[in-house]
Amino acid sequence: MKYAISVLVVSSLLLAPAVRAQAPATGTLAADVLADWQGQKEQMMGLAGAMPEDKFGYKSTPAQRSYGEQILHVAQINMFLLQSLGAKAAPPQVNLKATSKADILQALAQSYDFGTAALKEFNDAAMAQAVDGPRFLGRATRARIAYFAMSHAMDIYGQMAVYLRLNDIVPPASRRGV
Repeated sequence: MKYAISVLVVSSLLLAPAVRAQAPATGTLAADVLADWQGQKEQMMGLAGAMPEDKFGYKSTPAQRSYGEQILHVAQINMFLLQSLGAKAAPPQVNLKATSKADILQALAQSYDFGTAALKEFNDAAMAQAVDGPRFLGRATRARIAYFAMSHAMDIYGQMAVYLRLNDIVPPASRRGV
């Protein structure tokens, strides 16, 4: 019995590199951008959904966007920026005038789903290729444009976290101790 277990353990150790070699590639530019985009969708959806529906019209000051408008702004900019990548994926018809929590969250999800479809079209070489981005970015690599979209969303994420805290709601990432 001990011999059988020893053979099993040794065989597992010897076969592990072969199994790893057959696993899908990770750590590539295209895979990293896609993984970061998909991770951000999860973060943003969690944060966006944390506010009760009756507070989606909340503004920290009269001059600011409401909580719901912040979410729709992220959706709009996601689609605007990722359209400049030149993907074949068509942007969805998103209701940027939505007012209900469900419709606003759907708009955000659709913008990230469009981004996922677009990013999946590009390998590392294509991600490193320069394309004509929006005027304020000019000619930039697809990776830079994608990361600019993510950094914009993180800027709004920070504002939304403040909106939650001003309403005595702890943001989801803080609840996990992150």
